[in-house]
Amino acid sequence: TLVFLPSRAPELNPVENLWQYLRANWLSNRVFDTYEAIIDAACEAWCKLLAQPSLITSIGLRDWAHIGQR
Repeated sequence: TLVFLPSRAPELNPVENLWQYLRANWLSNRVFDTYEAIIDAACEAWCKLLAQPSLITSIGLRDWAHIGQR
């Protein structure tokens, strides 16, 4: 069954929650000298996140999306 997300509700989109986590934990409060430094930092943060699949699951898990499936 498809569950359509309301428009303008990024908090319901698991990918938005992953980016929020990356920004809050590995990308915030930093000044980057170049565009390449931004890309390198984002890639490093992404690799750290990929090394923790249980963290990805916990960030993306939504109770309303799993009704009757547990």
